Amino acid sequence: MTESWFGKTFELTLGAPGHGGFCVARHDGRVVFVRHGLPGEVVRARITEDRGGSFCRADAVEIVSASPDRVEPVCPVSGPGGSGCCDYSHATVAAGRAMKADVVAEQLRRIARIERDVVVEELPFSGDGTGWRSRIRLAVDNSGRAGFHRYRSTTIIPEPACPQAVTGVYDGIAEARWRPGAELVIAVDGSGERHVVEIAPAAVSRTGRRSPGRRGASARRAASAQPRTEKAVMGSGRAHEIVSGTEWELDATGFWQAHRGAAQVYSDVVTECSGVEAGSVAWDLYGGVGVFAAGLAGGVGARGQVVSVEFSRRASSDGVSALTGVGQVRFVPGRVERVIESLPSPDVVILDPPRSGAGKDVVTAVVAREPRRIVHIGCDPASFARDASLYREAGFELESVRAFDAFPLSHHVECIGVFVK
Repeated sequence: MTESWFGKTFELTLGAPGHGGFCVARHDGRVVFVRHGLPGEVVRARITEDRGGSFCRADAVEIVSASPDRVEPVCPVSGPGGSGCCDYSHATVAAGRAMKADVVAEQLRRIARIERDVVVEELPFSGDGTGWRSRIRLAVDNSGRAGFHRYRSTTIIPEPACPQAVTGVYDGIAEARWRPGAELVIAVDGSGERHVVEIAPAAVSRTGRRSPGRRGASARRAASAQPRTEKAVMGSGRAHEIVSGTEWELDATGFWQAHRGAAQVYSDVVTECSGVEAGSVAWDLYGGVGVFAAGLAGGVGARGQVVSVEFSRRASSDGVSALTGVGQVRFVPGRVERVIESLPSPDVVILDPPRSGAGKDVVTAVVAREPRRIVHIGCDPASFARDASLYREAGFELESVRAFDAFPLSHHVECIGVFVK
């Protein structure tokens, strides 16, 4: 058995960026995924994880030869041994976007066999990469202090200071004591009101509490996904947001784009890319409160129809309230894969699935209905590429793709792809 490298430090030359916020290096026949470095740099990297396979993980703890794109890190809680929030905190904003573009192009090429040049576009209110995030989720440690999880760890760093957040998000949070094991959702809505909602601790099974490995992690994730009691500590707990003149009221813990410039831009882009016409039938899958559905409604006109499918009944109800009087929009609560066969045949399909992607069952069901156009939104380059590959297998080609820097200072990126047959 190969000797573990855990804790050892090696001098490495970093190669291309990889999906997940690291650069790829090689040492003694093995691949090393190195965080906190930049392409072309020579660093001293400490191994943080080695499970004995073909690769291991490391942090760049000393920069031997720096890239011209390196800056002084702006996030006090990321960096080696810190949180996973700002893994591009040490790069210029332009360099971060260039790395994301390379990753998206590489994932499309490797997974979907699609060659495409990608440019990552800036969103409004991004500035220097700080102050754009209107929604933050914090964990609470056993002492009642709120903070961020350490990267790939259940340990909490009790320092709510990530610079992604808009001004005022953290006011009074560090000084207060919260229910141990709870989570805090902090949202500053479109009206400027701040909502702080405490979510009760997850009821973790004995397996989840006692198992440190993957089995325990799976049990903890399952428990976190179950409904939990929510308590609005500050604000009403009901956020108000406006896109294209329509106002939504929704739970502060419900889904809304974290970047305060994203919802309007995505709505405009999706409406434009959809190509809907008067009388068209459009599906808005994973539709949330119906932001995309509202944009499509004007295009399909009074004779057309937009069907928005969303698992959360509360989100669907909020969408109905916001779009009262827009008769061409119909909300269907339920899981996409369970209700899709009951929907009217579409001309256009919009999908905004979770980070894991739509997957084979949903993509297969969508293409079987033979829409003329599919607009697919993905917040993870790998899952976006996997879904793109499924569309290609069904005869749909990627007509265009746009990528947006919806998560400055981090490796995350949003893609909107148009697929046609």
